[in-house]
Amino acid sequence: MPLFDPPIAPVRAAVAVALAEDLVPLGDLTSALLPDGARADGLLVARQAGVVAGRACVDETFAQVDPAITCRWHVDDGDRVEPGSVLAIVGGPLASVLTAERTALNFLGHLSGIATLTGAFVQAAGGRLRVWDTRKTTPGLRALEKAAVRAGGAVNHRGNLSDWVMFKDNHLTVLGIDEAVRRARDVWPGRTVHVEADGLDQVREALEAGADAILLDNMSPDEVRAAVELADAHARRAGTRRALLEISGGITLDTIGRYADCGADVVSSGAITNSAPVLDIGLDINVV
Repeated sequence: MPLFDPPIAPVRAAVAVALAEDLVPLGDLTSALLPDGARADGLLVARQAGVVAGRACVDETFAQVDPAITCRWHVDDGDRVEPGSVLAIVGGPLASVLTAERTALNFLGHLSGIATLTGAFVQAAGGRLRVWDTRKTTPGLRALEKAAVRAGGAVNHRGNLSDWVMFKDNHLTVLGIDEAVRRARDVWPGRTVHVEADGLDQVREALEAGADAILLDNMSPDEVRAAVELADAHARRAGTRRALLEISGGITLDTIGRYADCGADVVSSGAITNSAPVLDIGLDINVV
Protein backbone atom coordinates (compact mmCIF):
# COMPACT_ATOMS: atom_id res chain seq x y z
CA MET A 1 0.00 0.00 0.00
CA PRO A 2 1.63 3.31 -1.11
CA LEU A 3 0.56 5.15 2.08
CA PHE A 4 2.79 2.88 4.13
CA ASP A 5 5.79 2.90 1.77
CA PRO A 6 8.81 5.07 2.60
CA PRO A 7 10.37 7.07 -0.26
CA ILE A 8 12.63 4.84 -2.34
CA ALA A 9 15.72 7.08 -2.04
CA PRO A 10 16.18 6.63 1.74
CA VAL A 11 15.36 2.93 1.39
CA ARG A 12 18.16 2.48 -1.14
CA ALA A 13 20.59 4.54 0.93
CA ALA A 14 19.84 2.71 4.20
CA VAL A 15 20.13 -0.70 2.57
CA ALA A 16 23.41 0.22 0.90
CA VAL A 17 24.89 1.32 4.24
CA ALA A 18 23.65 -1.83 5.99
CA LEU A 19 25.09 -4.12 3.31
CA ALA A 20 28.39 -2.26 3.38
CA GLU A 21 28.60 -2.99 7.12
CA ASP A 22 28.35 -6.70 6.33
CA LEU A 23 30.34 -6.95 3.11
CA VAL A 24 33.22 -4.45 3.13
CA PRO A 25 36.06 -5.15 2.49
CA LEU A 26 36.04 -8.76 1.26
CA GLY A 27 32.40 -9.78 0.94
CA ASP A 28 30.68 -12.83 2.44
CA LEU A 29 33.63 -15.17 2.99
CA THR A 30 31.46 -18.09 4.12
CA SER A 31 28.87 -17.99 1.36
CA ALA A 32 31.64 -17.71 -1.23
CA LEU A 33 32.62 -21.28 -0.32
CA LEU A 34 29.24 -22.73 -1.30
CA PRO A 35 29.04 -24.75 -4.51
CA ASP A 36 28.15 -22.94 -7.70
CA GLY A 37 24.60 -23.60 -8.80
CA ALA A 38 23.21 -24.29 -5.34
CA ARG A 39 19.80 -22.72 -4.96
CA ALA A 40 17.52 -21.96 -2.04
CA ASP A 41 13.80 -21.79 -1.53
CA GLY A 42 12.74 -20.18 1.72
CA LEU A 43 9.83 -18.84 3.69
CA LEU A 44 9.75 -15.61 5.64
CA VAL A 45 7.79 -16.66 8.74
CA ALA A 46 6.50 -14.66 11.69
CA ARG A 47 7.46 -16.15 15.05
CA GLN A 48 5.27 -13.69 16.94
CA ALA A 49 1.99 -11.90 16.42
CA GLY A 50 2.39 -8.38 15.14
CA VAL A 51 2.04 -5.87 12.33
CA VAL A 52 4.22 -6.07 9.22
CA ALA A 53 6.34 -3.17 7.98
CA GLY A 54 9.51 -2.98 5.92
CA ARG A 55 8.70 -4.87 2.74
CA ALA A 56 10.43 -2.23 0.61
CA CYS A 57 13.67 -2.69 2.57
CA VAL A 58 13.58 -6.46 2.13
CA ASP A 59 12.99 -6.14 -1.60
CA GLU A 60 15.77 -3.58 -1.93
CA THR A 61 18.20 -5.73 0.06
CA PHE A 62 17.63 -8.70 -2.23
CA ALA A 63 17.87 -6.49 -5.32
CA GLN A 64 21.18 -4.95 -4.25
CA VAL A 65 22.72 -8.30 -3.32
CA ASP A 66 21.50 -10.20 -6.38
CA PRO A 67 18.63 -9.31 -8.74
CA ALA A 68 18.17 -13.05 -9.29
CA ILE A 69 16.61 -13.37 -5.81
CA THR A 70 12.81 -13.42 -5.94
CA CYS A 71 10.46 -12.52 -3.11
CA ARG A 72 6.74 -13.22 -3.50
CA TRP A 73 4.83 -11.51 -0.72
CA HIS A 74 1.70 -12.89 0.90
CA VAL A 75 1.15 -9.82 3.09
CA ASP A 76 1.26 -6.04 2.80
CA ASP A 77 2.74 -3.52 5.20
CA GLY A 78 0.08 -2.80 7.77
CA ASP A 79 -1.23 -6.38 7.84
CA ARG A 80 -1.52 -8.14 11.19
CA VAL A 81 0.07 -11.60 11.34
CA GLU A 82 0.09 -14.44 13.83
CA PRO A 83 2.88 -16.85 14.86
CA GLY A 84 3.57 -19.17 11.95
CA SER A 85 2.18 -16.82 9.31
CA VAL A 86 4.09 -17.03 6.02
CA LEU A 87 4.95 -13.51 4.95
CA ALA A 88 6.74 -14.28 1.70
CA ILE A 89 8.37 -16.98 -0.40
CA VAL A 90 12.02 -16.30 -1.22
CA GLY A 91 14.05 -18.04 -3.92
CA GLY A 92 17.37 -17.66 -5.68
CA PRO A 93 21.04 -18.58 -5.59
CA LEU A 94 21.83 -20.01 -2.16
CA ALA A 95 24.95 -17.88 -1.61
CA SER A 96 23.10 -14.68 -2.47
CA VAL A 97 20.10 -15.48 -0.29
CA LEU A 98 22.33 -16.23 2.69
CA THR A 99 24.35 -13.06 2.14
CA ALA A 100 21.20 -10.95 2.11
CA GLU A 101 19.34 -12.80 4.87
CA ARG A 102 20.46 -10.96 7.99
CA THR A 103 20.21 -7.46 6.53
CA ALA A 104 16.73 -8.16 5.18
CA LEU A 105 15.57 -9.61 8.50
CA ASN A 106 17.12 -6.75 10.48
CA PHE A 107 15.04 -4.22 8.57
CA LEU A 108 11.88 -6.33 8.57
CA GLY A 109 12.04 -7.18 12.28
CA HIS A 110 12.92 -3.64 13.37
CA LEU A 111 10.26 -1.89 11.29
CA SER A 112 7.60 -4.50 12.04
CA GLY A 113 8.39 -4.03 15.73
CA ILE A 114 7.69 -0.31 15.40
CA ALA A 115 4.44 -0.99 13.54
CA THR A 116 3.42 -3.51 16.18
CA LEU A 117 4.07 -1.23 19.16
CA THR A 118 2.42 1.66 17.34
CA GLY A 119 -0.65 -0.50 16.79
CA ALA A 120 -0.79 -1.24 20.51
CA PHE A 121 -0.72 2.49 21.31
CA VAL A 122 -3.46 3.15 18.77
CA GLN A 123 -5.59 0.41 20.27
CA ALA A 124 -5.01 1.72 23.79
CA ALA A 125 -6.15 5.19 22.67
CA GLY A 126 -9.45 3.61 21.69
CA GLY A 127 -9.98 5.63 18.53
CA ARG A 128 -10.75 8.76 20.55
CA LEU A 129 -7.27 10.27 20.36
CA ARG A 130 -4.95 10.12 17.38
CA VAL A 131 -1.42 8.84 17.97
CA TRP A 132 1.55 10.44 16.25
CA ASP A 133 5.27 10.00 16.39
CA THR A 134 8.25 12.22 17.22
CA ARG A 135 11.75 12.89 15.89
CA LYS A 136 13.14 10.29 18.33
CA THR A 137 14.19 7.99 15.53
CA THR A 138 17.28 5.99 14.61
CA PRO A 139 19.72 8.27 12.77
CA GLY A 140 19.47 7.60 9.05
CA LEU A 141 16.24 5.59 9.32
CA ARG A 142 13.65 8.28 10.00
CA ALA A 143 11.71 7.96 6.74
CA LEU A 144 11.61 4.18 7.15
CA GLU A 145 10.52 4.32 10.78
CA LYS A 146 7.85 6.93 10.10
CA ALA A 147 6.47 4.70 7.35
CA ALA A 148 6.33 1.88 9.90
CA VAL A 149 4.38 4.18 12.24
CA ARG A 150 1.83 4.70 9.46
CA ALA A 151 1.67 0.95 8.91
CA GLY A 152 0.84 0.61 12.60
CA GLY A 153 -2.16 2.89 12.26
CA ALA A 154 -0.77 6.15 13.61
CA VAL A 155 0.16 9.40 11.87
CA ASN A 156 3.37 11.34 11.46
CA HIS A 157 4.50 14.44 13.32
CA ARG A 158 6.92 16.70 11.42
CA GLY A 159 9.56 14.83 9.46
CA ASN A 160 12.41 17.19 10.25
CA LEU A 161 13.25 20.67 11.47
CA SER A 162 12.33 22.24 8.13
CA ASP A 163 8.71 21.08 8.12
CA TRP A 164 7.31 23.71 10.46
CA VAL A 165 8.23 26.04 13.30
CA MET A 166 8.14 24.40 16.73
CA PHE A 167 9.14 26.34 19.83
CA LYS A 168 10.22 24.13 22.73
CA ASP A 169 11.01 25.30 26.26
CA ASN A 170 14.66 26.03 25.46
CA HIS A 171 13.66 28.34 22.60
CA LEU A 172 11.09 30.11 24.74
CA THR A 173 13.53 30.90 27.54
CA VAL A 174 15.17 33.30 25.09
CA LEU A 175 12.25 34.58 23.01
CA GLY A 176 9.10 34.25 25.06
CA ILE A 177 5.89 32.96 23.49
CA ASP A 178 4.46 36.19 22.08
CA GLU A 179 7.76 37.28 20.52
CA ALA A 180 8.46 33.77 19.23
CA VAL A 181 5.14 33.48 17.41
CA ARG A 182 5.40 37.02 16.05
CA ARG A 183 8.85 36.37 14.62
CA ALA A 184 7.74 33.06 13.10
CA ARG A 185 4.79 34.74 11.37
CA ASP A 186 7.08 37.44 10.04
CA VAL A 187 9.84 35.19 8.70
CA TRP A 188 7.90 32.03 7.79
CA PRO A 189 4.34 33.20 7.04
CA GLY A 190 3.29 29.95 5.37
CA ARG A 191 4.50 27.59 8.10
CA THR A 192 2.64 25.98 10.98
CA VAL A 193 3.66 27.48 14.32
CA HIS A 194 3.72 24.97 17.18
CA VAL A 195 4.38 26.05 20.78
CA GLU A 196 5.20 23.93 23.82
CA ALA A 197 3.34 24.79 27.01
CA ASP A 198 4.08 23.31 30.42
CA GLY A 199 1.14 24.96 32.20
CA LEU A 200 -2.18 26.66 31.63
CA ASP A 201 -0.67 30.15 31.73
CA GLN A 202 1.52 29.26 28.77
CA VAL A 203 -1.47 27.73 26.98
CA ARG A 204 -3.26 31.09 27.33
CA GLU A 205 -0.19 32.94 26.04
CA ALA A 206 0.13 30.63 23.05
CA LEU A 207 -3.56 31.00 22.19
CA GLU A 208 -3.43 34.79 22.44
CA ALA A 209 -0.25 34.86 20.34
CA GLY A 210 -2.05 32.91 17.60
CA ALA A 211 -0.19 29.59 17.67
CA ASP A 212 -1.53 26.98 15.26
CA ALA A 213 -0.72 24.08 17.57
CA ILE A 214 0.14 23.71 21.26
CA LEU A 215 2.09 20.88 22.86
CA LEU A 216 0.72 20.16 26.33
CA ASP A 217 3.88 18.98 28.05
CA ASN A 218 3.65 16.53 30.96
CA MET A 219 0.16 17.64 31.93
CA SER A 220 -2.28 15.54 33.90
CA PRO A 221 -5.62 14.53 32.32
CA ASP A 222 -7.39 17.24 34.33
CA GLU A 223 -4.90 19.86 33.13
CA VAL A 224 -5.43 18.71 29.54
CA ARG A 225 -9.19 19.08 29.95
CA ALA A 226 -8.69 22.60 31.26
CA ALA A 227 -6.43 23.42 28.31
CA VAL A 228 -9.09 22.14 25.92
CA GLU A 229 -11.67 24.41 27.56
CA LEU A 230 -9.34 27.39 27.19
CA ALA A 231 -8.71 26.61 23.53
CA ASP A 232 -12.40 26.09 22.77
CA ALA A 233 -13.33 29.37 24.44
CA HIS A 234 -10.58 31.24 22.60
CA ALA A 235 -11.71 29.84 19.25
CA ARG A 236 -15.31 30.87 19.91
CA ARG A 237 -14.28 34.41 20.83
CA ALA A 238 -11.95 34.78 17.87
CA GLY A 239 -14.26 33.05 15.40
CA THR A 240 -11.40 30.83 14.25
CA ARG A 241 -10.56 27.14 14.20
CA ARG A 242 -9.26 25.84 17.51
CA ALA A 243 -5.53 25.36 17.81
CA LEU A 244 -4.45 21.75 17.50
CA LEU A 245 -3.70 20.33 20.95
CA GLU A 246 -1.01 17.69 21.38
CA ILE A 247 -0.49 15.69 24.57
CA SER A 248 3.14 14.76 25.13
CA GLY A 249 5.61 13.72 27.79
CA GLY A 250 5.90 10.36 29.49
CA ILE A 251 3.03 8.76 27.61
CA THR A 252 3.05 4.96 27.89
CA LEU A 253 0.72 2.11 27.03
CA ASP A 254 -0.41 2.15 30.65
CA THR A 255 -1.22 5.88 30.71
CA ILE A 256 -2.47 6.75 27.24
CA GLY A 257 -6.01 5.55 27.95
CA ARG A 258 -6.41 8.12 30.71
CA TYR A 259 -6.11 10.88 28.12
CA ALA A 260 -8.42 9.42 25.48
CA ASP A 261 -11.49 11.39 26.53
CA CYS A 262 -9.85 14.69 27.43
CA GLY A 263 -10.73 16.38 24.13
CA ALA A 264 -7.21 16.91 22.76
CA ASP A 265 -6.43 16.09 19.14
CA VAL A 266 -3.27 14.00 19.18
CA VAL A 267 -0.90 12.29 21.58
CA SER A 268 2.78 11.76 20.84
CA SER A 269 5.22 9.24 22.22
CA GLY A 270 8.86 8.70 21.34
CA ALA A 271 8.54 5.14 22.60
CA ILE A 272 6.87 3.90 19.43
CA THR A 273 10.06 4.51 17.47
CA ASN A 274 12.91 4.49 19.98
CA SER A 275 11.76 1.70 22.30
CA ALA A 276 9.99 -0.79 20.08
CA PRO A 277 11.18 -4.39 20.46
CA VAL A 278 12.04 -6.26 17.28
CA LEU A 279 9.30 -8.50 15.91
CA ASP A 280 10.72 -12.01 15.63
CA ILE A 281 10.69 -13.04 11.96
CA GLY A 282 12.78 -15.81 10.46
CA LEU A 283 13.78 -17.10 7.06
CA ASP A 284 13.40 -20.88 6.85
CA ILE A 285 15.57 -22.07 3.95
CA ASN A 286 15.51 -25.31 1.96
CA VAL A 287 18.48 -26.05 -0.28
CA VAL A 288 17.48 -27.30 -3.74
